[in-house]
Amino acid sequence: CIPIFIDDETRKHHYYGFCKQVLWPAFHNIDMLDLSTSGWIFDDKDNNTTKNGGGTTNDNNNDNNQSPSTPPPSAAMESDWDQSRLDNWLESFEAVNRKFAQVMGDVLKPNDTLWVHDYHLSLLPKFVHDDEIKFGKPVSKKIFFLHIPFPTSQMFREIEFGEVILEGMLHADVVGFHAFDHARHFLNAAKRILGLNYESLVGGLIGVLFQGRTVLVTMSNVSIEPEMLDKSLQLPTVESTCTMLQQKHPGRMIISGVDIAQRLSGVNLKLIAFERLLTDYPSWQKRVVMVQKALLPGSRKADESNTIRELRASVKRIRDAFGPDVLDYEEVVGSSSLPVDQRLGLWKASDIFMVTPIREGLNMLPMEYIYARKEPHKPGVVIASEFSAVTSILNGALRVNPYDIQMSTSTIDKALSMSLQEREGRRYRDIDFVSTSPSDQWTRNVLRDLRDAIHEKSGQDSESQSALSTPNSVKKGRSKQLIDTTAAFLATEREASFTRLNHDVVKKAYDITTNRVIVLDFNGTIVLKEPPGKYLKREILGSSGYTPPASVIQALTTLCADKNNTVYVVSGDASETVEKALGHIGGLGLAASNGGHFLPPLVPGQAGRQWRSFDLGVDWDAVKRVALPVLSKYTARSNGSFVKLTHFSIGWSYYSCDPEWGSLQASHLVLELENELRAFDVRFVTLKGVVEIVPRKLNKGLIVKKVLRDVAAKNGGIDFILCMGDDISDEKMFTSVFSYIAEVGEDEDDIVPSPPVVRDGGVSNSSNSSDAQMEDVATGLGNQHITGNAAELRDPFFSYTTAVGRKHSHASQYVNNAEDVAHLLVKLSGGEVPEGGVVETRRASQMEQFFT
Repeated sequence: CIPIFIDDETRKHHYYGFCKQVLWPAFHNIDMLDLSTSGWIFDDKDNNTTKNGGGTTNDNNNDNNQSPSTPPPSAAMESDWDQSRLDNWLESFEAVNRKFAQVMGDVLKPNDTLWVHDYHLSLLPKFVHDDEIKFGKPVSKKIFFLHIPFPTSQMFREIEFGEVILEGMLHADVVGFHAFDHARHFLNAAKRILGLNYESLVGGLIGVLFQGRTVLVTMSNVSIEPEMLDKSLQLPTVESTCTMLQQKHPGRMIISGVDIAQRLSGVNLKLIAFERLLTDYPSWQKRVVMVQKALLPGSRKADESNTIRELRASVKRIRDAFGPDVLDYEEVVGSSSLPVDQRLGLWKASDIFMVTPIREGLNMLPMEYIYARKEPHKPGVVIASEFSAVTSILNGALRVNPYDIQMSTSTIDKALSMSLQEREGRRYRDIDFVSTSPSDQWTRNVLRDLRDAIHEKSGQDSESQSALSTPNSVKKGRSKQLIDTTAAFLATEREASFTRLNHDVVKKAYDITTNRVIVLDFNGTIVLKEPPGKYLKREILGSSGYTPPASVIQALTTLCADKNNTVYVVSGDASETVEKALGHIGGLGLAASNGGHFLPPLVPGQAGRQWRSFDLGVDWDAVKRVALPVLSKYTARSNGSFVKLTHFSIGWSYYSCDPEWGSLQASHLVLELENELRAFDVRFVTLKGVVEIVPRKLNKGLIVKKVLRDVAAKNGGIDFILCMGDDISDEKMFTSVFSYIAEVGEDEDDIVPSPPVVRDGGVSNSSNSSDAQMEDVATGLGNQHITGNAAELRDPFFSYTTAVGRKHSHASQYVNNAEDVAHLLVKLSGGEVPEGGVVETRRASQMEQFFT
């Protein structure tokens, strides 16, 4: 055990401030507008509840409305949603999480597992991950388990710090919950707030795709500790407590309840239902008693004081109407639980245990009650709120909606009247789980899911050196792992061979070669992607309005000025977008519409250059005539959607629609378009937020292979290839590099030629459109087969196919993000990376672009 010391002010702002006044209500689905009625803030000097060492206050001796948890009247005008206090709370919350991260950084070793419990440390996985990244590799595996409910996305949006909390949790390998409702809300928040997709994995697991890796979301239930309870049940104070309660309430069936006195515990609703029982079923007035313990831990003093005020009013009303013997009510100050011997004595004396929270995570008391009344004892009955996580675990419990007073009343009557046979049947449904699912078993289950997550995940940074050429062997000396399945073997081999690109090694290879080809994707590779915003609905789709950082522009300009380099940027955007961003770099080749429409580099002696296209055998005008009416129908019914036309694609964007509605419409759209366009040689590409119609033959690999063939034919071979991309459309670029290398030296008849190339209708900037590197279709160079010595690979030869973000990919290596790409390009060009790294160029807003 390693103690972590935090100063009093930071601890107070962290726990009593941000955790209890902001996160706790929000996670329990309390709207921020409702906080003003859920409690009041007052100075600690006016309230010493939390300073007491513990104790009890019995209302038999204290019937007035003043208690250790009741603030003075003057304090009741200060709202507990005080925005002026939030900044200090946030700073303290972050400081405590950072403090834990610093300590963990000193003790964590490679392959250790860090398990973070609950929302108080929800930033810890991210902070630990970030610290480990500084050393090139996350050395620890991380689990984050939330023990309270997770709110709906609408509620979570109201937290100013909500996105950061979500991202902090998602830096774990496994995020766990006690109920599927909570996991479902988390997945929905990740989708609607961060724009993240999730998928079903083998074995019934769910994965959230976050920063190039799969975060496993799991639901796992835990029960009580049987061995500990067996020993506790033998304590003499257990039997004495049970006997005392039975003697105190002779001839009465006992309904017990132990709850924290806060609004969300629903204790007052329980008392109202009990009051209705005594009113509607008068036969129970002399035969039943409710023993209710109200706990006052002092963690939410204002909430507790208001709740106690309500409870005392209800207790007084019930006793005045039905006598003091029907309700045994006690307040316990300074503690969030009763001692175990007192609890077990209460459980053994009780015929019914009733818990009616209106929001709650996992409550272990119902399971403890069932275990305390195992055979040979007479079984009891559990009445549990449907809003509690425990109702998804206990199959034998009677479920109630605490807001439905009549339902709760009739359920209490049913439990009191239940036959012994039914009681035993209900206990039988739950006793096996309750008795055999202690925390050690739960821990093993979650760790098993962690192992699955490690195999399933599509990315996690790792430190390893890359060879000068494309790696094709497993690095020696790495630690061996237990491999018990074919899938585990393949995952292990994949992990070993997919290495992080070493910039120094690439630079060394670059410096000793003389005929280089560099092919780069645009958005997400040389343009830093838009970070997740507060809402999934975006103002602008894709890379519209973006340009690469200034340092990347300078690096590309320098690289293109070297006569030994051929540099291309390949994008899925329209040619206008790409040319606007990069067209001023004359020596840079551009390819738009996923490579179908391209602009060769400007060579010395040329005044201008002309866009060209592959002839893919599709009458694109005819496709538009059929597709656009269908698309217009779906656009009309989907607010925020629009049609995007490029030279070789028709896209329907639903990125700015409600995500669930947009996905539903997209699935129907594809079915309808498949039927309408069955006569055309087209296919449908479904990306995040977009459905695209493209020629079946179109992919980015076409332009990559053509560039490689033409450069090799012109210069007598190639000795350096660097190809980088970040998404699934770039995979064809990687495979085309491998295909080109494999075809070198093959017989001409065995090589599939590139599609024919046609010139656009006009010439940009000049009538002189000849191109020394990529000739016009009339010359035949762009379409001829490359064989023999003209296409030989030079010695030495270096090839780097590189994915941006670690993921399942055909690439041989990876870099972490677009900033890594920028750093590499600056390094290759001989420049220096700016202090603080490469910063994204901010785009103009949609409105600004509209008026400019």
